[in-house]
Amino acid sequence: MTDAEATNAPRQKAARERILDAAASVMREKGIAAATTKQIARAAGYSEAMLYKHFDDKQQLFLSVVHERLPSYRRQAEDDHLGVREGLESMVAGLLRFYAESFIIAVSVFGSPELLAAQRDGVRAHGAGPEGPSRAVSAYLTRQRDAGALPTGFDPDAVATLLVGAALHTAFLAAFNGSDQVDDADDVAKALVAAVLPADVT
Repeated sequence: MTDAEATNAPRQKAARERILDAAASVMREKGIAAATTKQIARAAGYSEAMLYKHFDDKQQLFLSVVHERLPSYRRQAEDDHLGVREGLESMVAGLLRFYAESFIIAVSVFGSPELLAAQRDGVRAHGAGPEGPSRAVSAYLTRQRDAGALPTGFDPDAVATLLVGAALHTAFLAAFNGSDQVDDADDVAKALVAAVLPADVT
C-alpha cells in the first residue's frame, strides 16, 4: 500500500460508514421500496457517485444495513461459553430485535409484485435471502446435536423453522402496533425456546 493509499483509507472507511448510517435512517423512514440512492447519498452529504464507489447497488447497500446496522442474531451462536439453552435463547432474542427493526425497512417491497421481484433478484445476486436466519439457527442446533448436547432424534430444521417463524410473527405484531421493538424480548425468547427444547437440555 502506498502512502497516499494509506492516508486515504480512513477517509474512505469514514465515507462508507456515513453512507451506511444515512441508508439505515432513510430506509427506516421510507422503507426500502421508496428509499433511493440519491436520497441516501444526499442524507450522507455525498454524491451518488461516491455511494457507488462503496456499494454496487441498492440491494448491496440494503444487505450491508441489515448486517452492520441491525441487531445481530449470529454472534451468540459462536460463543462456546454458553450452554445450548442459553445460546439458543440469545439467538432468538437477537432475532426478535432484528425482525422488529428490519420489518419497517423491508415490508414495503411486498406492496408491488414488480418491486418484490426486483428486490428478490437483487438480493439473490448477492448470495443472500430471507432463509439466512433459519439456516443459522438450524446450523447451531445441528452442531449441538452432533456434539451430543441434544438427542439424536432432534430435528434442527423443524425447530429452526418454528423459532424463526415465531420471532417473525412476534415482530410483525409489534410493528402492527406501531413499535420497532418487542417488549421483554429476552423473556419472550426464553418462553419460545422452552416450548421446543427438551426440559433436560441445559
